[in-house]
Formats: sequence, C-alpha cells, structure tokens
Amino acid sequence: MLRIDGASAGYGDALVLRDIHLQAMPGEITCVMGRNGAGKTTLMRLIAGVVRCESGSIMLNSDVISTLPAHHLAQRGIGYVPQGRRLFGPMTVSENLAIGALSAPAGRKTLDAVLTMFPRLQERLTQTASTLSGGEQQMLAIGRAMCLDPKVLLLDEPTEGLQPSIAQLIREAIQQLKQSGVAVILVEQRADAVLKLADQICFMAHGQIMETISRADLTTDSPLFQRYVGV
Repeated sequence: MLRIDGASAGYGDALVLRDIHLQAMPGEITCVMGRNGAGKTTLMRLIAGVVRCESGSIMLNSDVISTLPAHHLAQRGIGYVPQGRRLFGPMTVSENLAIGALSAPAGRKTLDAVLTMFPRLQERLTQTASTLSGGEQQMLAIGRAMCLDPKVLLLDEPTEGLQPSIAQLIREAIQQLKQSGVAVILVEQRADAVLKLADQICFMAHGQIMETISRADLTTDSPLFQRYVGV
C-alpha cells in the first residue's frame, strides 16, 4: 500500500502541492483527474522522488519513502511512466527494457511477462526506440517500468494522442497489472475511460486533492467531472 499524509511539494520557492492525502491499495487503480495546472504531474513526480517532499510523508507499506532519492524508490518498486514517455531514443527496444530491469530481482521472468503483454515489442527488440510508432513507444515506456517488477506503477496520461485501438490495448494492459496485484496510480482525463478502469477517483484543483470518490458512486454525467475536469 502507498499512503501519502499531508505532503506538500513544489519547485524552488513555488509550492505546487499542498497537504496531499492519498492512499493506493494493491490490486486497485486510483485515477487522478483535474484541469491543466491542477498539480497532477507534480503529484506523480513527488511519488516517484523526482520532486522533493517539503512536508508530510509518503509511505510504502510500513516504510517511509518520502526522503529517498528517485533511484532508491525504483529499487523499492515504484515504477514511473511520465507524460511524453522519456525513452532512450538512440537505444534499442531491448536496451531500454534492460535498463528498466536493472533494479529488479526477477530478471528474465519479468521481461518475459512484458513481452507476453506487448508482443509487438518482441518483434522489435533490435529496433531503435526513436523509430517506433507513438503507440509502440508507449508500450515500451510501460514495459520498461514493468521490468522493475513494480509494487506501485505511476502512469501519467498513457493514452494521450494514441489512436483508439492502441489506447484500448494500453487500458487492457493496465487492467492486467491491476489483476496481478500492482497498485496503479493513473492520470487520465476521459471520464468514460476512468469509469471503466478506476476503483477510486481523486479530483485535484489548485494543488490539492479536493475529493476522493469510489467509481461506483459516479456516472459520466456526474457534476464532479464538470466541476474539476470540464472546460
């Protein structure tokens, strides 16, 4: 279980997140929604250790992890797929996956699971990452994070800009990760997709989580979507 208690964070003197409280359980998907500038990406960077926690705490099971650097968090099982993928473009698919596996004890078994989930990557192991299609690059970014054998997987808008068939494939992969016991924290803007995926939904505004609601209590015409996500 990942638990955030009263965390605040930002960039330099600019505080972006204030008094964040969030809990993500194994085998569940927590979706984070909010308008541009609400603090969603900064929240993901905070959990991943890219942004420093200024106050409050983040715990993974019984361990405080909010003081650890990002590479130690990867070793603890925090996988992060940032918006924009951030692949090693000049390197091959195989090399990108190998980098993801550096901190994972499971090794070959985890890699085989990734290639089973994304068979296109198996076909392109020797291909340079920068030459893949957008959908294939997203598969690789998720696969690289999966090679950590993560306990918590952070996905920042993983279907953004993808054609519908590839977006659906990515969502099916997320469901498989949930079923394997991973705690997934997902930034997603489409209400219909969220209602198919999420166990709970956190609505953000002005750097705070304003409301956390069970998916069962929401429909696509819920006023919460208009209040926190609508234009």
